[in-house]
Amino acid sequence: MCTSLPTEASLHWASMPALVTARTDHACCAVGGSIAVIGGVKRVGNNDTTTAGVEALTSREGAAFVNLPPLSCGRTYSAAAIAVEVSDSIAGQVLLLGGGNGSNQHLSTVQLVDLATGVCILHPHLLHGRVCPAAARLLDGRVVCAGGIEVGYLSSAEVLGPPEQGA
Repeated sequence: MCTSLPTEASLHWASMPALVTARTDHACCAVGGSIAVIGGVKRVGNNDTTTAGVEALTSREGAAFVNLPPLSCGRTYSAAAIAVEVSDSIAGQVLLLGGGNGSNQHLSTVQLVDLATGVCILHPHLLHGRVCPAAARLLDGRVVCAGGIEVGYLSSAEVLGPPEQGA
């Protein structure tokens, strides 16, 4: 069921705690009662560097972002993230789709990341390497990944789920 947002007049932005590490081009999604911030690019001295860092913010009062274990699959930027609802992880799990790595390669990888441990488990690859894609979960549980950059801008979309009848 989709609920509508409150009226425009009742909406406003409010400050939240700052990230532990300033970054850009990171993935971010809500996981259970937390917010996860994954990978991205951070400034070290005068240089930008890709990070495998993961941070989380819980929804409890007085919360702050805290560092979680880094990604075992290495540094990543401009990936899409989708929360995975499972009960066998104390911090939750995230599906990390595409993005780029520390060598500026465009990735077609799909990794299931356990936020409590940082362990990445490889899942079926995307059909295309995609930096800066958008992703969403459909009501039937399938995951769609669309757009992004490969050699040029992509107009394609792909879906992860069980094969269709007869395929």
